[in-house]
Amino acid sequence: MFADRAKIIIKSGKGGNGHVSFRREKYVPNGGPDGGDGGNGGDIIFLVDDGVNTLSDYRYKRKFAAQSGEEGGKRNCHGKNGEDLILKVPEGTVIKDAESGKVIADMSGENKRQVILKGGRGGLGNQHFATSTMQAPKYAQPGQEAIEIEVLLELKVIADVGLVGFPNVGKSTLLSRVTNAQPKIANYHFTTLSPNLGVVDLDGGKGFVIADIPGLIEGASEGIGLGHEFLRHIERTKVMIHMVDAASTEGRDPIADIYAINKELENYNPELLKKPQVIAANKIDAIYGDENDIIDQLKAEFEPKEIKVFPISAVSGKGLKELLYYVSDLLDHMDDAPIVYEQEFDPALHFFKDEAYTVERADDGAFVVEGPKIDKMLGYTNIESEKGFLFFQKFLKEQGILKELEEMGIVDGDTVRMYGHEFDYYK
Repeated sequence: MFADRAKIIIKSGKGGNGHVSFRREKYVPNGGPDGGDGGNGGDIIFLVDDGVNTLSDYRYKRKFAAQSGEEGGKRNCHGKNGEDLILKVPEGTVIKDAESGKVIADMSGENKRQVILKGGRGGLGNQHFATSTMQAPKYAQPGQEAIEIEVLLELKVIADVGLVGFPNVGKSTLLSRVTNAQPKIANYHFTTLSPNLGVVDLDGGKGFVIADIPGLIEGASEGIGLGHEFLRHIERTKVMIHMVDAASTEGRDPIADIYAINKELENYNPELLKKPQVIAANKIDAIYGDENDIIDQLKAEFEPKEIKVFPISAVSGKGLKELLYYVSDLLDHMDDAPIVYEQEFDPALHFFKDEAYTVERADDGAFVVEGPKIDKMLGYTNIESEKGFLFFQKFLKEQGILKELEEMGIVDGDTVRMYGHEFDYYK
């Protein structure tokens, strides 16, 4: 069963607690603390699998959790780290926060593997808390909590060209004629129940990927019919081919159909109308009378708007070569990079947003920022990576910490200290 949407709950692993224990050895009268650190919780990782083309694995199971880290042990034994949970998805899957609808990650292009939720850091054992005045600490650090969020998975197919039009205008026939795809073809509405992709191979090594988007009807953007289920697949395409029944075999007006489809696209996402469009006036072999009449009307209506019209027959193949080479030429003048959605939401940034923090000036002049939310964010964020560091900066800005530092008089070059990490401040 084709599935291009799923809503699931994902949960990273909790960090294992640090251990409290003391050396008990023969001939060692005053053994010190030897509690080991807890293991780190497992991460939730999304991985693109080329062998998967739907989200059906997530339709019937809704909760996915990574393994928690184990508690530390005696004799400085480190707790076992929790195993990561890898969730395989097809290329083109967009992961969104279910509550806000903001993008967490887009598994497209070069992004084949991404850690979506980082497991909690293991707590420190009591050996770390021994001081000259407290040589037998009975305290160990608890492991960091897991992060649990609900996410929406949306598959948006990755194709250069989107084939749109009302049901029964011949889209599946065209796709089967010009590509290696084998869609089901029948003379009734909504025979296509999922997007079909095919590769168009042209002379000279040229080619492109075309997607047959299931038939739209008026009101699709508002949830009427089946077309609204697949409008999202048009968003990644670079060029749209509007296919219409030029012979009006069902009594439809091809010009009105094109305006109706464009209206649905605009209602769904106005940006879609900025994409180049081409009209494929199909079934010219079934036109009674002079075929030039309707073709001339289509050209007069749309070519002044820079929308080229091609009379074709998907059954006989007439006019297909001209259509495909024109579309290929359009693509040659466009950016080759796939359309990838930028990250808008980091679960860790929002998970700790309400916890307290302090900003103080140390004796050496450094600014010290501490508090549970800072400690946890450092544990959940890989600040060694450029992306992780930028998101940590965004977190500091959103929480008002940078503003507070500025109000305390911080200037370029000053040191900011956070739980063993030191940063040079530059505005």
